[in-house]
Amino acid sequence: MKSLIIGVSGAKGSFSEQAAKDLARKNNIKNYKIKYLISVENVLNALDKKEIDLGVFPIENSNGGVVLEAIHAMSRHIFKIKELFEIPVIHCLLGRKNALKEDIKTIASHDQAIKQCKMYLKRIWPKAALEETTDTAKAAEDLSKGNLPKTTAVIASENCARLYGLKILEKSIQDLKFNFTSFLAVEKK
Repeated sequence: MKSLIIGVSGAKGSFSEQAAKDLARKNNIKNYKIKYLISVENVLNALDKKEIDLGVFPIENSNGGVVLEAIHAMSRHIFKIKELFEIPVIHCLLGRKNALKEDIKTIASHDQAIKQCKMYLKRIWPKAALEETTDTAKAAEDLSKGNLPKTTAVIASENCARLYGLKILEKSIQDLKFNFTSFLAVEKK
């Protein structure tokens, strides 16, 4: 039997990957593979080309609001919504293994993660430069590979710390204790 191919708008360790796994578990889908496509546009392009069977991406967060990248990409494609669901999102501040908080000059992440941690960043890191990236998990991967300076920390999941060998500088940094993101599961029309 052929594996269901689920395309996600994130890298390994992303909240989109978590959403896809939750969706598969909830729908008792056992035979599936995840394709990491980083952006919503890439997910919908892959769906158009029939390179994936299902696409999963975020559309709105309880604190950060609408995911504009998703709205813009959705306006350019024709697809069928299979399911709308939400997952809890808990952000961590991650640094390299030997990172010290006092050495951090820049905080990098997806713009939605930065929005969801805005008050924390203003309160704790008022002097840090904020750098937008394509994906929370991709930022963690880039930090671990040395593609970002050692004075950079990233906002990503606790899972990313394990996956990429990063140090958790602080857990649960999102402004809302109960922080949820709505995801769409879409298929070819």
